[in-house]
Amino acid sequence: MPKPLTDQEKRKQISVRGLAGVENVADLKTNFNRHLHFTLVKDRNVATKRDYYFALAHTVRDHLVGRWIRTQQHYYETDPKRVYYLSLEFYMGRTLQNTMVNLALENACDEATYQVRNVTTQNIASKRSQTVLTRIPFAPLSISCFLDSMASLGLAAYGYGIRYEFGIFNQKIVNGWQIEEADDWLRYGNPWEKARPEYMRPVHFYGRVEHHPDGVKWVDTQVVLALPYDTPVPGYRNNIVNTMRLWSAKAPCEFNLKDFNVGGYIQAVLDRNLAENISRVLYPNDNFFEGKELRLKQEYFVVAATLQDIIRRFKASKFGSTEVVRMDLDKLPDKVAIQLNDTHPAMAIPELMRILVDEEKLTWEKAWDITVRTCAYTNHTVLPEALERWPVDLFQNLLPRHLEIIYEINRRHLERISSLYPGDSDRMRRMSLIEEGGQKKINMAHLCIVGSHAVNGVARIHSDIIKNTVDVKRHLLICLCFNFSQENKMKFAVHLEEHYKVKINPNSMFDIQVKRIHEYKRQLLNCLHIITFYNLIKKEPNKAWTPRTIMIGGKAAPGYHMAKMIIRLITAIGEIVNNDPVVGDRLKVIFLENYRVTLAEKAVPAADLSEQISTAGTEASGTGNMKFMLNGALTIGTMDGANVEMAEEAGENNLFIFGMRVDDVEAMDKKGYDAHEYYNRIPELKQAIDQISGGFFSPGQPDQFKDVVNMLMNHDRFKVFADYEDYIKCQEKVSALYKNSKEWTKMVIHNIAGCGKFSSDRTISQYAREIWGVEPSLEKIGAPDDPR
Repeated sequence: MPKPLTDQEKRKQISVRGLAGVENVADLKTNFNRHLHFTLVKDRNVATKRDYYFALAHTVRDHLVGRWIRTQQHYYETDPKRVYYLSLEFYMGRTLQNTMVNLALENACDEATYQVRNVTTQNIASKRSQTVLTRIPFAPLSISCFLDSMASLGLAAYGYGIRYEFGIFNQKIVNGWQIEEADDWLRYGNPWEKARPEYMRPVHFYGRVEHHPDGVKWVDTQVVLALPYDTPVPGYRNNIVNTMRLWSAKAPCEFNLKDFNVGGYIQAVLDRNLAENISRVLYPNDNFFEGKELRLKQEYFVVAATLQDIIRRFKASKFGSTEVVRMDLDKLPDKVAIQLNDTHPAMAIPELMRILVDEEKLTWEKAWDITVRTCAYTNHTVLPEALERWPVDLFQNLLPRHLEIIYEINRRHLERISSLYPGDSDRMRRMSLIEEGGQKKINMAHLCIVGSHAVNGVARIHSDIIKNTVDVKRHLLICLCFNFSQENKMKFAVHLEEHYKVKINPNSMFDIQVKRIHEYKRQLLNCLHIITFYNLIKKEPNKAWTPRTIMIGGKAAPGYHMAKMIIRLITAIGEIVNNDPVVGDRLKVIFLENYRVTLAEKAVPAADLSEQISTAGTEASGTGNMKFMLNGALTIGTMDGANVEMAEEAGENNLFIFGMRVDDVEAMDKKGYDAHEYYNRIPELKQAIDQISGGFFSPGQPDQFKDVVNMLMNHDRFKVFADYEDYIKCQEKVSALYKNSKEWTKMVIHNIAGCGKFSSDRTISQYAREIWGVEPSLEKIGAPDDPR
């Protein structure tokens, strides 16, 4: 009788070494046609460009699959420490193009598709919307770059998030106003993802807590199932393919036949709809209770499912044998690093404590030690209103056991503070996890800080550890940033004319500000410069002004009234300026509707000037400024966020820096900011504000922008007027230098040369060594068809 095979031998028998990947144009053509015929059931006479996209995506994905399996086998057998990146926001952008670049297939694919159908891969890729799983351009963190770099550096890393059915909304501008439309990005399917129902996990809500001598039980809960979908994340030409796992919410019983048979057609699917709302959209409007509850459900849903998956993987493998189950959970921090991206996954801390104490029966002290050594936290903002706080009564109803755990964490935390600072009740109040003033709330940032062994910001101005970065490979190879000719501007000008019906002067300075619409981003300061420049041209129409095309883009949160008013003001200014024959092509103003990656790929390489003008001390970091810098745009900005490090790397004289520094802002906060003083002292500012308030930009509706003016004059926490004068002078300097192409180009070269520090590979290497305790590796693993 033959000797039974070991697990290791069985795995080698089913290895993918015999599956050779597509390596040349002929193979790509064959596989492309095969997928068109067998996967999509189309022939070339009826196939659409979308069909060609899916055929090409499946062809490239075939090339990934062997590497994907081989990578997971490698991790299983070598049992490295794994990194888990938890985020409510993921944005993979143009997956097809990025995958072709990372696998060195772009040229072969381009030739193959041209031979098959006389089209380029770029044309095919444009027929597929980018994967919209986040709030870009809202998100300050370029998550796709981080996952990319983790794979490129050989880290055993996993991204975990939610598979949103609709993701972020599509932005439409109708009569100058933002209108939100659902982005049904999954309508035609997603060729990159693979459902994994075998790893479905239950997630519990509501219920009550029972305390017994043998432990605590959370009972009578409502259950929602978390169904995982895996997406491959390839490293840069190293045969490593990591995994992004996104959870989709499902009801345990999707259809109640009994209700349906008695006419209860709505009730029959009600449970399904309520459950699936959890993964319906990113960041539902939380201006009402139901929205708040749904957001908290989302945050707990992703961490509860993810932690079950992490512990399953931790227990399931040890040195390549499924017969040995690892139960020594005190070793969890040696094999698992959990990175919390912002406060949204903060529930991972009390949830891990619940699992360790209630289910694994560890002592509180041991469980807390494991939790703290496992978790690390990245903070993204210092704005008080942006730091999450959840009402205690909401927690009590939705997650009663977790509220008990948070109370116990806080009790022990305050005891420690009291022992370190006896009698300092004010300090205890400030540092407590529970805010007592008015409605009791849980401060999620404090929870993350207390429950993590490492905390960092994303810019030196907030943290001296690590800052946000971009994937230099992606933006060099995909955006072709070294093409400094007018070609990029000419192409973008054509696009603008087609979509906005505005004649663009391609020789004008392309001045671009693209980021989420928010008061602290100070799009209003940009607006005041536009109005001031417009007034100057009208006053001296014969002067040789430096022509500008000013573009502003970004989305306003659906419930953010002031942000929507700012968009309306921008479009209103554009309506007046763009139709003024005196101004002509010396100034054009365009609001870039529905700004996204496909539009960024046109806008960023075409930009001459990048606007990074937030109030000093308010910007977490941003990666948009780095992408513009890498693509040859010069920056006008405050000493805020990553602008500080950019100035250090490129030289402050190679950026246009203006305005208050952080110390100045803090001093003004103490002294008091008086907008009226600036309004009365600066004639150009007064004229601009009077035009807005007097209806110059809203004919027939003089009060349309009264909320904007009232905020600027009486409630502006971000001190737009305080930086106005210096900003205008700096813009004059920009205009003068733009006429000197030699000096302008010299500054561009210094900026691009200073970009190396902002590589996400460098940042992830630093995370790995200083926070996660793992060593990056540039070593390739074997290709799928290599002998093992």
